[in-house]
Amino acid sequence: MTVEQNVLQPGGAAKHQQTFLNQLREITGINDIQVLQQALKDSNGNLELAVAFLTAKNAKVPQLEEATYYQTALPGNDRYISVGSQADSIFFSDVIDLTGDDKDDLQRAIALSLEESNRAFRETGITDEEQAISRVLEASIAENKASLKRTHPEVWSDSPNPYDRKRQDNCPVGLKNVGNTCWFSAVIQSLFNLLEFRRLVLNFSPPANAQDLPRNQKEHRNLPFMRELRYLFALLVGSKRKYVDPSRAVEILKDAFKSNDSQQQDVSEFTHKLLDWLEDAFQIKAEEERDGEKPKNPMVELFYGRFLAVGVLEGKKFENTEMFGQYPLQVNGFKDLHECLEAAMIEGEIESLHSENSAKSGQEHWFTELPPVLTFELSRFEFNQALGRPEKIHNKLEFPPILYLDRYMHKNREITRIKRDEIKRLKEYLTVLQQRLERYLSYGSGPKRFPLVDVLQYALEFASSKPVCTSPVDDLGASAPASGTLPAQTSPSTIEQQGPSSSDVPSTSPVQRSVIHKPFTQSRIPPDLPMHPAPRHITEEELSVLEGCLHRWRTEVENDTRDLQESISRIHRTIELMYSDKTMVQVPYRLHAVLVHEGQANAGHYWAYIYDHHQKRWMKYNDISVTKSTWEELERDSFGGYRNASAYCLMYINDKEQYLIQEEFNKETGQILVGMDTLPSDLRDYVKEDNKRFEKELEEWDAELAQKAQQEKLLSQIPRAPAPSPAPVQAGEPEYLEQPSRTDLSKHLKEDSVQAINKALAEQEDRGPEAIMDSAIKLEYTRLLKLAQEDPPPECDYRLRHAIVYFIQNQAPKKIIERTLLEQFGDHNLSFDERCRNIMKVAQSKLEMIKPDEVNMEEYERWHQDYRNFRETTMFLMVGLEFFQKKSYMEALLYLIYAYQNNKELLSKGPYRGHDEELISHYRRECLLKLNEHAAALFESGDDQEVNNGLIIMNELIVPCLPLLLVDEMEEKDIVAVEDMRNRWCSYLGQEMEPNLQEKLTDFLPKLLDCSTEIKGFNDPPKLPSYSTHELCERYARIMLSLSRTPADGR
Repeated sequence: MTVEQNVLQPGGAAKHQQTFLNQLREITGINDIQVLQQALKDSNGNLELAVAFLTAKNAKVPQLEEATYYQTALPGNDRYISVGSQADSIFFSDVIDLTGDDKDDLQRAIALSLEESNRAFRETGITDEEQAISRVLEASIAENKASLKRTHPEVWSDSPNPYDRKRQDNCPVGLKNVGNTCWFSAVIQSLFNLLEFRRLVLNFSPPANAQDLPRNQKEHRNLPFMRELRYLFALLVGSKRKYVDPSRAVEILKDAFKSNDSQQQDVSEFTHKLLDWLEDAFQIKAEEERDGEKPKNPMVELFYGRFLAVGVLEGKKFENTEMFGQYPLQVNGFKDLHECLEAAMIEGEIESLHSENSAKSGQEHWFTELPPVLTFELSRFEFNQALGRPEKIHNKLEFPPILYLDRYMHKNREITRIKRDEIKRLKEYLTVLQQRLERYLSYGSGPKRFPLVDVLQYALEFASSKPVCTSPVDDLGASAPASGTLPAQTSPSTIEQQGPSSSDVPSTSPVQRSVIHKPFTQSRIPPDLPMHPAPRHITEEELSVLEGCLHRWRTEVENDTRDLQESISRIHRTIELMYSDKTMVQVPYRLHAVLVHEGQANAGHYWAYIYDHHQKRWMKYNDISVTKSTWEELERDSFGGYRNASAYCLMYINDKEQYLIQEEFNKETGQILVGMDTLPSDLRDYVKEDNKRFEKELEEWDAELAQKAQQEKLLSQIPRAPAPSPAPVQAGEPEYLEQPSRTDLSKHLKEDSVQAINKALAEQEDRGPEAIMDSAIKLEYTRLLKLAQEDPPPECDYRLRHAIVYFIQNQAPKKIIERTLLEQFGDHNLSFDERCRNIMKVAQSKLEMIKPDEVNMEEYERWHQDYRNFRETTMFLMVGLEFFQKKSYMEALLYLIYAYQNNKELLSKGPYRGHDEELISHYRRECLLKLNEHAAALFESGDDQEVNNGLIIMNELIVPCLPLLLVDEMEEKDIVAVEDMRNRWCSYLGQEMEPNLQEKLTDFLPKLLDCSTEIKGFNDPPKLPSYSTHELCERYARIMLSLSRTPADGR
């Protein structure tokens, strides 16, 4: 509950009204208590009507597909401090905006927030406020989960080689991303590396009466989650794997969020939920073990603190103690963490706290008890009312590795108030000095202003220039044009002042040379023209006085400017050192972890920088990747202001509480416990079993490699007829082949088939080949279906991995998919192994049993031909983009033309048959514009050979392509590009040029200006290299990633 609410609603008599106020805030996102109360009053207590009043006043609201978690982005939200569910605490609330035009959504959200709250509390042990928040959140997720897009997160696919997944030495273990779970990894790794928290989780034992549980929904949910979290932490301690799979713990969380793989979670929201669950789990244990005393909850002791709120509201003073967990801070408008904290600790007119007769409102927060682990939640998102969607704040915000919190402690409030008053006085004085300095640095009364010292210097230079006795126009007579014509810029008033023509002036050149005229050359400045204007009439006495004054004034201005700058620097330094005295550096907090978000408000990727307190270095935890890092890298990624990455959450720990990061010691030997020795016996056994399974994977891999090597050795001993020698390939040229057939493509699927078969064998080892094959096909189809339903980032196109992904996304008939799967498992590439050979034979026999009327083979071939066309289009696009990045625009254009035409034909059959048409169109257009620019530059050179080369580019490349851009009138950018190219060449018509150039231009322009949209025939498409599926996916990902890092203009 907020401070304002405590004052406005003393006691419990107005609890029902307070619940309505809470619901209004949660549903509308409006935090102004007075506005909410007025709306409730105007609606006579009708919540639905009150929401309608409030939303009618707002600007455009967010569309459902753009909704996201933006609790920390809402204005004024830093006043609502999170507290725990235990020990007089309440749960963090998330604000989800459901105020769209869809009235049904609004009514559903309100109904879900209010109905049966008392009955639900009795049944589940969850407060009505928590249930309201959860239900609104779940309703929002249900509406948005299908449309939310993510830009970066990936689902990591395991390498088939287990040695790639083996942990190296004692390197920290990573966490696999199992579908938009980078938020989970970042938070869990940050907490796991807090040794005290790790010990609490690992040594947690479920209550003795667990068999009687669950008594309510919380216990049914939290205890299984604690069990999975213990297993996960144990694997992070002792696993031999490079990374471990957190799926079981994540699934429990996702059930609570009612989310799925396409939903990007918010780190702040997840952390609130996680700590709340852990608190509940430890509370159950604490209540079981108490001996008449109030139980202590270790989660509350570790993460929750208290602050005192003192202030005045409408002339009435108040003082309240409140509990807090994660402390939210606004980022916008502040340059560093201390500025954020100062703003969060003071609200309103704080002078009213010290005056008796004031109706102004204001309040101060003072920490009375800080938690050992202090987490700051940086509000990097804010809601844009005009656009109706949340936006990320990319402003730079600095934070220190050591944070001293003495100035915010209640025990220091008197000295802090004195220092704040002094800082306020200094800042006011600083403002005056900066304004004075600005007058010196931006001098003038017009729109353009200059430093005063420069103005005086320019005046001094003008006065000191050699006087001239002629008008600036009179001295042009000697260089007037021979023909008597005037330049276009000459005004009529100067015509009478023109001197004799240049033909009357004798040449001073010692050698007569014929003038070589080139088109588009600019007129040159006459060599005798003065560099600067100069006074025409000035006496030595006047000049002496003026120079003396200007020198003196310039010196005075320089001294004044320097004095102001030094005074400003001294004040800045004084403010910086205001809290550096010994009494104000007694509460140090060391930065433990930084959770970073990269992306925009509705999508992105999370990772964490975590300090290794024993190795004294920073580590970067990015899903499965754990690498050494530096403070400089952390600054670059976390401060913001440079790119789309910035810190979202800061975790500081009390630097004097060494138990937080202290290693565990053996009580008997006194030696430090490391690795498996730190685990309880049940977890030690669990990790050993998992390590045995991984060791078995390694052994099987070694055996498989040995078997393959033996087979290859035997095959090499069999005599074979010599194969015909291939046609010679010219040196330096890549070998180009036809596109691989469907059988060739199936070779790349061998590993996928083998993995499915091995998995099926592991599950049903005692069954026959037909049952194993059916199981393997189901497993493979499930895997491919999941890929087809994924919404990957642009660099990952799962359609390239398998034809069935393409078929599923384009709703191919079931019979087509079934036959394709049978062909995959009936392929001869599976004959290397006895088990696989048996399954291959079963699949082949089933293929033979399919009757002609069961599968339309013509349709079957059409689907596979479409897939081959899709892969071919992908290669045209990929090669074209690669040439584009190398600035080989001629080669790039040919590939992109065929990519666009083939893609357009594919898209005519369905929206998922091809690639992004706008992407191909953009780069095709860019190639044409750049080639046009190059051809124009060659033409402007005037050199015959270069002019011809430029016209060849236009006639053979640009002109034939223009109908392709004009054929679709909906592509406005293409039409604009064509007009730009035509205008460039038409601009030459008014310029002087050699007769032969004029003739060539006259001959060329009609072709360029032809408005016909008839598409001329092109040469045969360029040949494509033959890529394996792996190579194609890898090169496609590489080129798409490079495009995202260096986007082209307008893209």
